[in-house]
Amino acid sequence: MEKYVIEGGVPLYGEVEIQSAKNAVLPLLAAAVLTEQRVVIHRCPRITDVLNMVQILAELGFSTNFVGEDLTIDGADAANHEIPAALAKELRSSVFMLGSVIARFGRARIAYPGGCDIGLRPIDLHLSGLRRLGVCIGEEGGYIDCVCSRLKGAEILLDCPSVGATENIMLAAVRAEGETVIRNAAREPEIVDLANFLNRMGAKVYGAGSQTVRIDGVSSLHGVEYTPISDRIEAGTFLIASAMCGGELVLNNADAENLTSLIHKLCEISCKIHADDGKIYIKSGDRVSPKLVETSPYPGFPTDLQAQMTALACICNGSTVVVENLFETRFKHVPELIRMGADITVRGRSAFIRGVPHLRGADVFAGDLRGGAALTLAAISAEGLSSVADLSHIDRGYSGFEFKLRALGARIRRVRI
Repeated sequence: MEKYVIEGGVPLYGEVEIQSAKNAVLPLLAAAVLTEQRVVIHRCPRITDVLNMVQILAELGFSTNFVGEDLTIDGADAANHEIPAALAKELRSSVFMLGSVIARFGRARIAYPGGCDIGLRPIDLHLSGLRRLGVCIGEEGGYIDCVCSRLKGAEILLDCPSVGATENIMLAAVRAEGETVIRNAAREPEIVDLANFLNRMGAKVYGAGSQTVRIDGVSSLHGVEYTPISDRIEAGTFLIASAMCGGELVLNNADAENLTSLIHKLCEISCKIHADDGKIYIKSGDRVSPKLVETSPYPGFPTDLQAQMTALACICNGSTVVVENLFETRFKHVPELIRMGADITVRGRSAFIRGVPHLRGADVFAGDLRGGAALTLAAISAEGLSSVADLSHIDRGYSGFEFKLRALGARIRRVRI
């Protein structure tokens, strides 16, 4: 196990390059299964989740090769349809493979997926959508077995706008016979990016980013070279870091349009922010309490920035209520923040936060990806020395996190325990 050792209390200044979006790249890797031709993904971050997905592709028989930040995938000789349990349990996004593996090989076998422990996150919507497309699904002994000789388009109404289910159904439907309509679809920017990627491969996907996505199935897809969208969650993490620690930052390769809910909250607490030509500029303010932060599907406030915003609220002037509507156990970072001197009370899905002048250094533990990032920001802003243990969670979503922070002035280093 590794940990960060952080000496807090310094402001952050400088420029930071935002990586391609983890939550965009993972479904693109699944989409690469749909063609026998070569796929190249530019600016592909070497985070743990991506590397695990690349391993899954290799197990399926795909040739993969990283050259710098460019990942090449060649599926000409791929023939396997089973995703190993050890890899599936490491990565929730392995479930994206169901739709594309079925579409490519007519069958798929996968263990129930893993990932961060932030709630139940059932995959019922994924499976019911695939059944509507004609997939026969059996579940036994922790495995999901899917068989379908011919996918057929269908009209699918999602009970809630699940990002994963929307993407999984899209991946299967692009190779189905006839038209598929997904109603109450997720609207996240990563959905739009997946549709753009598929359309560049020869698919016919319309309406991505709206509540209704229409897909006209095609018989085959071809290779593509593609650069994914930038990571709005990493960008949001650095914006919150600036608000917590003070100073001024420039975020390069950042799309402010995808962060309007966060930017609105940061402006509420007196941060000065403007965006221009793929850059976001932020100067920290007086940290007035944001009063209410409530997560909801896009374009609402992202659940993946809730932990970081909770950490920020701990040192704002006044009181804040944070409501987590999407996941039932996404306050695992709160006891660790309390160890650093935060004043937080959790009742159900709501956290009631009373701001304190500053946090104190402490030894804390990262229980999940975004909670680990939040604790890192808290330690950088705190007085004294801190450590944040179990960096395996943070490495799932942030590439070179400590190097980027150190370049901005943070006193942070990684050590092996």
